[in-house]
Amino acid sequence: MNATNKLTPSSLRDAFGHFPTGVVAIAAEVSGVRVGLAASTFVPVSLDPPLVSFCVQNTSETWPKLKDLPMLGISVLGEAHDEAARTLAAKTGDRFAGLETVSNDSGAVFIKGTGLWLESAIEQLVVAGDHTIVVLRVTELTVDAEIAPIVFHRSAFRRLTPH
Repeated sequence: MNATNKLTPSSLRDAFGHFPTGVVAIAAEVSGVRVGLAASTFVPVSLDPPLVSFCVQNTSETWPKLKDLPMLGISVLGEAHDEAARTLAAKTGDRFAGLETVSNDSGAVFIKGTGLWLESAIEQLVVAGDHTIVVLRVTELTVDAEIAPIVFHRSAFRRLTPH
């Protein structure tokens, strides 16, 4: 074990990076335009009722466009989506460049070629420091068991299976 680091935002980000996570896209249509963001803080919360959550930075300029919509689409990104994860997380440009999407009648947007789609509605928002915990109620799901997820670990996108 290395020496204890001084507690700073940078040392915390590095420390939290030692915990591997999946990456999801949260997306919907706003006035006919696809709006979305990427999050590596996705967590299943409850089976009954069916709840999931993710955290979003309070400084996000995208989240205010999504937070009042009736339905959001969550797509669990697959191994082929490392570039898509970067694009969805970008501050500028077309976040859906090079991605095929499907829009439901509810306005939820999903990315094709991902392993899991969850149509969901916001259940609760909990302010927690510099982030907000978004709790969502799942209303519909679609699974493609053939697609392995991408994993975010130590500031890099990794695969579960060797290629």
